[in-house]
Amino acid sequence: MMNLDQARQRAERNFKKEERARDGRLAMIEYEVQARATREKTARLKALRLAKKAQAQNEEPPAKQTKRRRVSAPVKEANDDR
Repeated sequence: MMNLDQARQRAERNFKKEERARDGRLAMIEYEVQARATREKTARLKALRLAKKAQAQNEEPPAKQTKRRRVSAPVKEANDDR
């Protein structure tokens, strides 16, 4: 009987060891996928930022709009009719 218990314990240890190794590999794969996605997103955003900056440098700055003052007609006073 002791031999069967030892064999079962050894099998369980090996199973747990393999399971931990598999979990570690899966975690590493997930980490690498997330890291790649972050690098790609960062590169895309950098390209957009640089394109926007280049476009802004090539375009003339918009002319400043000055506020136009309304010129009203002179007001006639009642005594101006003489």
